[in-house]
Amino acid sequence: VQLVESGGGLVQAGGSLRLSCAASGRSVGYSTIGWFRQTPGKEREFVAAISWTGRSTSYADSVKGRFTISRDNTKTTWYLQMNSLKPEDTAGYYCAANRGVGITIHSEAYDNWGQGTQVTVSS
Repeated sequence: VQLVESGGGLVQAGGSLRLSCAASGRSVGYSTIGWFRQTPGKEREFVAAISWTGRSTSYADSVKGRFTISRDNTKTTWYLQMNSLKPEDTAGYYCAANRGVGITIHSEAYDNWGQGTQVTVSS
């Protein structure tokens, strides 16, 4: 499966962005999609994940109540709506897919990754 993120950019604190993750390839079916973020010198951090059915989601405590993960009905594009952004949300954001593991915060469980999109939140 190929994943391509978009929607990153520069925003002021308190603002919003919506990231997209477009998936293609036969093997995208029945995949759990996760969003992770990473800043230089730090490990990749779990942000949110959604099951293939869309019925289950999970969020990191740091984004709960501010970020929402979703997908479109075609199950080929996933979104991360980010509201009330803070400077500490600044990072490269990556979507990832795993097939068979389900929702997990562990990045090593995801075997397909996009190239990432940069989000910068100014204070």
